[in-house]
Amino acid sequence: MHHTPLFTPVKLGALELPNRIVMSALTRCRADADHVPTDLMVEYYTQRASAGLILTEATMVMAGNSAFGGREPGIYSDAQVAAWKKVTDSVHAKGGKIFCQIWHGGRACHSLLNNGAQPVAPSPLRITNDETHTPQGKKPYEVPRVLGDDELPGIVAGFRQAAENAKRAGFDGVEVHGANGYLLDEFLRDGSNVRTGAYGGSIVNRARLLLEVVDAAIAVWGAGRVGVRISPLNSYNDMKDSDPLALTAYVAAELNRRGVAFLDLMRGDFFGVQKGDVVSVARREFKGALLCGMGYTPAEGEQAVTAGTAAAIVFGHHYVSNPDLVARVQAGVALVEPDGSTFYSQDAHGYTDYPTMARA
Repeated sequence: MHHTPLFTPVKLGALELPNRIVMSALTRCRADADHVPTDLMVEYYTQRASAGLILTEATMVMAGNSAFGGREPGIYSDAQVAAWKKVTDSVHAKGGKIFCQIWHGGRACHSLLNNGAQPVAPSPLRITNDETHTPQGKKPYEVPRVLGDDELPGIVAGFRQAAENAKRAGFDGVEVHGANGYLLDEFLRDGSNVRTGAYGGSIVNRARLLLEVVDAAIAVWGAGRVGVRISPLNSYNDMKDSDPLALTAYVAAELNRRGVAFLDLMRGDFFGVQKGDVVSVARREFKGALLCGMGYTPAEGEQAVTAGTAAAIVFGHHYVSNPDLVARVQAGVALVEPDGSTFYSQDAHGYTDYPTMARA
């Protein structure tokens, strides 16, 4: 057996996992135009049920906040809940476990995707280093409308309702998406949050909204079935922070105090702009299960688990093209590279048609 440490059981809060390989949240845009999961999504997630834990793609907590061309799933309607129940039932039938990643797109949304609604954010700063896909083609991001402090309880309530809906849909828990330049991350980092008052300025204030959302999710699920993803270094969506290590330390310590099931830490920057050892900082402050992701090979993941740095390793793009990634790693077989042109298309090609080892 190859990479034995990855194939030992692990406890993440209230969960007992058979292995330490986690499928990362991967947006694939296969929901329908009403953000309802499709039968194709049932097949896709079921194919990957051998993961110790599946994290779903970013899932909208409330209507009117689409950021991915209008085809990402939501969990705010009864139809969406019923469709997700088909996913969770099928994954569970294969012995898998699955968390719903609950998410608000913030300033990464666009009015052309949301019936003319202006995107919202902590501050009136638009994303400047990219364009977004809309029904009218690629367009510049828009200057967002600033959320008032009095609106933030409504955001928290939206996340809480999404957590409740995820329970109705049969998920094993939820992961709060506080990463990659979406709303909660926009509040966290001072490159996107320049507001004053209770939700701006100090790290304590900037982390307030994320922690309020986490507390709301815990109220629904219990701490042992709530995870949190952060990406303190990632500059995706035009993000940066003046002191990512201090930010990591504070958030990790606060999540530790709450006893969440896991901290899902993205260790790097997609573009290599911002650097720093956030893993060591998070490990120092967070005593629970630390999930580490971004660019880990199976061998490096084995080393991180053996050293006690990580409880489990989060694999991302290779889960696109290796539905049986667990079996491939266990057999020592090379992983197939994905076709990036199909990441956000809307049919089975490049989604459910990657072969397993047995069919290759």
